[in-house]
Amino acid sequence: MWIWMAIVAAVPVGLMLIAGLFLLVVLRTGYGPGVTVVRRFNRRFTNRRVMKTAGTPGAPASVIRHTGRISGTVYETPIGITEAGDDFLVSLPYGTDPDWLKNFVASGTAEVVHEGTTYRVVEPELVPAASVAAQQSPAERFGLWLFGVDEVLRMRKTATVQ
Repeated sequence: MWIWMAIVAAVPVGLMLIAGLFLLVVLRTGYGPGVTVVRRFNRRFTNRRVMKTAGTPGAPASVIRHTGRISGTVYETPIGITEAGDDFLVSLPYGTDPDWLKNFVASGTAEVVHEGTTYRVVEPELVPAASVAAQQSPAERFGLWLFGVDEVLRMRKTATVQ
């Protein structure tokens, strides 16, 4: 009897390990269809939960408000941000294909809600991750290495929005 209980308890842990390994391999290799699956899952499920606190003081995620390049609709997307003086840095584990990034690059401007303050940001620029490594924590640098992230988005803060 105890063997079956151990097996039943181990199945969820095993499934989580398999899912984590899948995520790591997909993002590390940049396998397009796999990255798309992960992005869609996060957009549909994870982002909704993260948006409840994103942008507030102490939250692990900030919010970028961007305008759709085709629809003209304003969207909000949770992102991880590192402050670097007058710049914000955003790691790109999904590569340069997410819609929020395409929208921001197309318009050249967006708003970021970070630690409870709203900023206007401009000059989106993709830079090599190695060129901004000194401005990131060891944990962020490890994450970039782990997921094979080569580029980071740098954007300039221009003003605080009221």
